[in-house]
Amino acid sequence: MGATVTTANNDEKTWGGANEPMGASYGKLMMWFFIVSDALTFSGFLAAYGFSRFKFIETWPLADEVFTHFPFLHGVSAPMYYVALMTFILIFSSVTMVLAVDAGHQMKKDKVALYMFLTIIGGLIFVGSQAWEWKNFIKGEYGAVETTGGSLLQFVDKDGKRVALADFATDLHEEREQLTRSQAKWFMSEPALPTYSVAEIQAGFKAHPELLVRTETITKDKQKQVLSRAESEARLADAKIVVEGANLHHNEYGSKLFADFFFFITGFHGFHVFSGVVINIIIFFNVLLGTYEKRRSYEMVEKVGLYWHFVDLVWVFVFTVFYLV
Repeated sequence: MGATVTTANNDEKTWGGANEPMGASYGKLMMWFFIVSDALTFSGFLAAYGFSRFKFIETWPLADEVFTHFPFLHGVSAPMYYVALMTFILIFSSVTMVLAVDAGHQMKKDKVALYMFLTIIGGLIFVGSQAWEWKNFIKGEYGAVETTGGSLLQFVDKDGKRVALADFATDLHEEREQLTRSQAKWFMSEPALPTYSVAEIQAGFKAHPELLVRTETITKDKQKQVLSRAESEARLADAKIVVEGANLHHNEYGSKLFADFFFFITGFHGFHVFSGVVINIIIFFNVLLGTYEKRRSYEMVEKVGLYWHFVDLVWVFVFTVFYLV
């Protein structure tokens, strides 16, 4: 009987706590519940991405060819450099958040405010960088042509270097009119007209015999298939639309699913970061007003820190899946 009582007492010490089971406050527990549920959501998204990628592995875009831009270095190919910098900034903001939480434990108001401010700056830089990356992804750099069957055709020179549509397209002075709901049958519409028409691309290709067509198919040596001149002309004759950049319907880099997943997953994560920045700003001003100093507890900073670390950890997985693997 004594052993039973001892066990019960030990269980009470471990799991007890009334309103604070296991010594954790209600707020901390709810934050952990949210983090676990959100982690499952991101896991489902990334699992769907992985499944789709390996199903369409032959036409999946190469990250080194997509994310090559760096601010103020127009025309310079810097694959993955800026994405790596973004990742470093976000991870560094996680470090400043740790310092803010530690300063809160020591009841040092000024240090909490300083490190919270640095965390906010890091988050804003990351969100702004992600918006800039979206802009380049949507705008595109080289352009491509999509055939009637949905295949993507890109253009390269004899050395295999990508060639932009603007470098060879012929201006035929065509009068093109965008299809709108008010002018078309059955209220159909189309997005903004591309810079060049299919006919202008075909004419420019014929005028430049040094050009070749590269398909979206990836070979065993992880290079995209380049067609001969005769094969290039035959495939280009089946061109249907000109594709510039990426959206939810077309993607000049490769499989359309890549753009869909990119916009959804990085956008969902970016929303989390933006939300975290807003919450951090609110907490920052509360720190300046001395709200937590009066409570003699900076637990709110610690709870926000848990969320911020989760957002940073998720980005590590997103970065690995989208950019490295």
